[in-house]
Amino acid sequence: MSFDKELINWYLDNKRDLPWRRTKDPYQIWLSEIILQQTRVEQGKPYYFKFLKAYPNVLALANASEEEVLKLWQGLGYYSRARNLHFTAKYIAFDLGGSFPASYKELVKLKGVGDYTAAAIASICYEEPQAAVDGNVYRVLARIFGIDTPTNSSQGIKEFRQLAQKVINKDEPANFNQALIEFGSEQCKPRRPLCGSCPFVTTCVAFNQDRIGELPVKLKKQKIKKRHFNYLVYISEEGKTIMNQRRGKGIWEGLYEFPLVETASEAQLENLVADVPAEYSVINKEPVLYNDLPVVHKLSHQHIYTKFWIVKCDELPKEALSLAEVNKLPVPVLIENFIDTFDF
Repeated sequence: MSFDKELINWYLDNKRDLPWRRTKDPYQIWLSEIILQQTRVEQGKPYYFKFLKAYPNVLALANASEEEVLKLWQGLGYYSRARNLHFTAKYIAFDLGGSFPASYKELVKLKGVGDYTAAAIASICYEEPQAAVDGNVYRVLARIFGIDTPTNSSQGIKEFRQLAQKVINKDEPANFNQALIEFGSEQCKPRRPLCGSCPFVTTCVAFNQDRIGELPVKLKKQKIKKRHFNYLVYISEEGKTIMNQRRGKGIWEGLYEFPLVETASEAQLENLVADVPAEYSVINKEPVLYNDLPVVHKLSHQHIYTKFWIVKCDELPKEALSLAEVNKLPVPVLIENFIDTFDF
C-alpha cells in the first residue's frame, strides 16, 4: 500500500476527536490554526472555545477592539499572533466583504498566514492539494525517508515542502495533511516514538538504520538573551496603581505593565533608585523588594529575570488605576501572576 493511503488509514483509526475537525468553516479552521501555532492542543483548546463564544464569526472579531482581543488571548504568548488575527479579521470583514479567500495562493497573502496555515485552510476547507508542513511533518518525513537536511535551513524548508507535495493524496488532501500532523504528534513523537506499532516500521530509514535520535536535523538555535526587569508597583492609599502600555516592536507590544526599569544585571536597591524614570522619582518613596529571588520568565529567544518593587504612596497622578480597572487590561502572564498573588 502506498505511503499516503497507509497514513490515511492509520489516521481514520487513530485520530483524536478535536472540535475544529468537525467543521470546514474557514473562519473556525483559521482561528484554530492561529491559536495552535507555538501552542499545544490541550492548552489551545480552551482559547478556541473562548474566541468562538466571544466572536462567533469574522465580523464579530473584526468589530472588537485590539485591547479586547489581546485580553482574551492573555496567557497564550506570542502576542503578534493575536494582533495579526485581529488585523486580518478586519481586512476580511471590511475589504473582502466577509468572504475568506478560497485558494492557497490568496490565503497566503493574508497577514499572519504563512505557508503552513494557508495550506491547512486550503486543503481542509476547499480540498486543494497543498501540503501543510510543520514540525511534526518535518520529523515524520525525515525519519521515514531518511532526510538529514536541516529542517530550519532554507534548503531543508524547500526540500521537505517538495517531498510533502509529492506524496500528498490529491483525492483526500484534508485527511492526508491532518493525518501527517497527527502521526507526528501521537505516533512518531520527538522522544520515545511508538515504533513497535508503527505501520511504516519495515520501511522507515531512521528505524532500520538506528537513527531515530539523530533525525530530524536542526541547526543550532541562536544564543538566548538574558534580561533583568524591575517593575515598580506603585500603590496609593486608595489602592490605585500605575500601568503603562508597551509600545514599539519588542515583546508584549500593546500589553500593559507596571513602570519598568531594565538593568544590565540583577538590580539592588541602590542602583535601582538611580535608574528610576524622572516622572516617577518625584513621588519620592523608597521601593521595597517584594520577591528576593527573581521570577524567571522564559521565552524562545530570551529569559527575563524579574523583580517587583513595591512603592507605597499617599497619592498618585490622576491617570492611576484601580484594581478593577487593571483587571480589564491585557497584560503579560508574568504580570497577571503577580496581580493574582499580590494583595492590593
